[in-house]
Amino acid sequence: MCSRCNYREILERAGLEATPGRMHVLEVVGSHPAPLSAAEIHRTVNRSRALDRVTVYRILDRLVEKKILQALSLGGRGRLFGLAPNEHHPAHPHFRCARCGGVQCLPPGGVRVDLAGVRRVFAGEIRRVEVQVEGLCANCLQRG
Repeated sequence: MCSRCNYREILERAGLEATPGRMHVLEVVGSHPAPLSAAEIHRTVNRSRALDRVTVYRILDRLVEKKILQALSLGGRGRLFGLAPNEHHPAHPHFRCARCGGVQCLPPGGVRVDLAGVRRVFAGEIRRVEVQVEGLCANCLQRG
């Protein structure tokens, strides 16, 4: 659990009741240093509280909808979940290993995106930017 985040307050500010299921899902996601898949969240939640898979998926969808969690696209239907940027967790890029598929958080500000330049040439509305760097992680590099 993130020691700086008050999950009950975050839920209430978003207009959601702080149910035990929502609280537990947030604690699982907030305590992990990297984004997690829905299956990983479900497995971890069920170690201490019985919540069926559909309930966990519904909670995740609702928390993403309310911008409490962020869903990172892995291409296709795959998604990983992490805390959405907030006062304690600034927006940051992610690294994805092309070999093992592992995802790691990179430091905020490590990759810069010139949105002003993009807006000058793009007529649409930008609602979110997701930066993902891909390569080989240290473990895969060592294995050769």
